Amino acid sequence: MLDITFYVFVGITVLQLVYYLGIFGKFAFSKPKESNPKKIPVSVIYCAKNEAEKARQFVPMLATQNYPDYELVLIDDASSDDTLDVFEEFEKQYPNIRLVKVENNEAFWGNKKYALTLGIKAASKEYLLFTDGDCYPASKDWIAQMSSHFTLKKTIVLGYGAYEKIKGSFLNKIIRFDAVLTATQYFAWAKLGRPYTGEGRNLAYKKEEFFKVNGFIDHMSIRTGEDALFINQAAKKHNTTLCFTPESFTYCEPKKSYKAWFTQKRRQEYTASFFRVSDKFQLKLFNISQVLFFILFIILLALQYNWMFVVPVIALRYLCSWITFGYSAAKLKEKDVVYWFPVIEIILIFTRVNVFFTNIFSKPVHWK
Repeated sequence: MLDITFYVFVGITVLQLVYYLGIFGKFAFSKPKESNPKKIPVSVIYCAKNEAEKARQFVPMLATQNYPDYELVLIDDASSDDTLDVFEEFEKQYPNIRLVKVENNEAFWGNKKYALTLGIKAASKEYLLFTDGDCYPASKDWIAQMSSHFTLKKTIVLGYGAYEKIKGSFLNKIIRFDAVLTATQYFAWAKLGRPYTGEGRNLAYKKEEFFKVNGFIDHMSIRTGEDALFINQAAKKHNTTLCFTPESFTYCEPKKSYKAWFTQKRRQEYTASFFRVSDKFQLKLFNISQVLFFILFIILLALQYNWMFVVPVIALRYLCSWITFGYSAAKLKEKDVVYWFPVIEIILIFTRVNVFFTNIFSKPVHWK
């Protein structure tokens, strides 16, 4: 029986190596493409709900980008704080700002997708670049970097939405580690011609892509996934590309408590449950293989199976996964989380299992 357990363990390890080296390695070991600056017209879409303080900080950073032809579409999603007042002040200050005021609609009460739809329709430019109300660009060349990857065929650009570093916070390392792993997955699958999701904190696409799939209409009733579900539906091998130069990153403030981050993970897992069947399969297969890897090697070591067989398999898996993750983290300027790989990986696995069972019994709430 133990021999069979060991053979299953080896099979699971091989599957993990296929993911890390064969799939994630497509991004981790790739060379970044040289940017080809363009002057295409861009509408930056910034949707905020009760983000008055952050809007005061971030809107000037968005309104003063080094880019010749763009507008900034500010969407106030029926805020109950001073967000609209802040937007109106900036509208007077910057000539490239277009303001969209969203009032609660009985049919789409509190639905961010409804607010974004109004903003997209109001945008006057052909190419759209999105970020969230609590995010800001890493540089004044954010628009230039993201838009440089558009071509006649490539009309969807997936970017990286990073989190600010908080000194002395281990939770912050966990959150940033998770962000790197998530980005590695969707970047790698996109490179393989199977894009399945994107990050609304940093995402660009041509307006026609939105209307080709009738916007968010197929998942408007789902109060989350305005980015992930749209990309899952619209992104294809022929129309999707990546941008991961440091100047193209956006940053936002990470959650301050494990409970808040856990709630965020619940929403992400709930959103993923509406992906295409093949995409759900590859995500679940990776997660299950991670869980089984740890369960089986603990069983084998606890029952004193020949360590000369077990340990080399464990070592090979860790060596390959650690190196692959390290290369990805270096690309995304998150090198400091690499040193905690074994510890944080176990924490993430435990969190995913917890999220899975929690979501079975209750649905996560929608944004704000």
